[in-house]
Amino acid sequence: MKRIPPPAPIVPERKLTVIVIMSGNILLDIAGPVDVFVTAGKILDAQAATNDYEILLASPGRNTQITCSAGIQLNCTTSVLDIHSPIDTLLVAGYNNEAENNQYYQDFYAWLAITAKHIRRIGSVCVGAFALAKAGLLNGRQATTHWEYCEQLQGSFPDVQVNPNPFFIKDGNIYTSGGVSSGMDLALALIEEDHGKALAAQVARKLVLYLKRPGSQASFSALLPGYALHNTLAGQLRTWIVKHAHTNIGVVELAAQVNMSTRHFSRMFTRETGLSPAKFVEKLRVEIARKYLEDSSLSIDAIAEKCGFGGLVSMRRIFQRQLLLSPSDYRKTFRTALEKDHR
Repeated sequence: MKRIPPPAPIVPERKLTVIVIMSGNILLDIAGPVDVFVTAGKILDAQAATNDYEILLASPGRNTQITCSAGIQLNCTTSVLDIHSPIDTLLVAGYNNEAENNQYYQDFYAWLAITAKHIRRIGSVCVGAFALAKAGLLNGRQATTHWEYCEQLQGSFPDVQVNPNPFFIKDGNIYTSGGVSSGMDLALALIEEDHGKALAAQVARKLVLYLKRPGSQASFSALLPGYALHNTLAGQLRTWIVKHAHTNIGVVELAAQVNMSTRHFSRMFTRETGLSPAKFVEKLRVEIARKYLEDSSLSIDAIAEKCGFGGLVSMRRIFQRQLLLSPSDYRKTFRTALEKDHR
């Protein structure tokens, strides 16, 4: 009797993960998430498990040669406009603000708006959130982007609920990540979503990354804009506050410096800055403390005293509120390998 060979095992079709590369981007916007997905695939292959990631770099238009901010040219496999296979995951890496009204990009936004309903999940890296917003995908949703551009995103797209703090946000099937390296945090989260924490942890160890970074984007952002020294009340008072940060600074002391009544000063200051005088002083104290933590060997207790926090407990509470990080963790984050840890 002739022996019939067993049927060949069915190999599941790999899910297409498309990284859309916008011109003028920081290379890490692209390379970071790509390396996370590729590393996950290699680990799955080594474990004889199902590697279901097919990574495709695509341009947003017909021109498939994209130039990054460092001048490096990337040759994409195809344009998203020519993809006919089902897309499982699509990430938009970065955004070209200078060419946003170019027809080249308008076609992409229209394509994205139409195609989105057929894609399991869509995300952005860094300022790629602007592209998702342009396509109308963020309306009524929570989103984030690079902390420097959160105000611009909110102002340009008021229907988006912008949060400048998280490294990434998931709202339904839409994912947005913060500045540059946050794209790797997002990619790790997507790996964990697909294959569990164990694989995501293996990828993180392989790439020497945090599986979950401490703190938030607030740890990196400037809490206060660079006020012009003479054009605003905040600008006029900033140097004085820095010099007297260790003292008790209230609205009476601030108003006296600019020869105004406390009531009129408070109203004018809040109108100009969007912050009450007390909140402004608190944020400026945090900025001063950050510089001490980054650049000096002073103990955290001494820094708390010099910055007028009234003690370490109060300083820790304010840091947690403003930066979502303790003073000691902040110092560790910004301490170089050649410096000793000072507590």
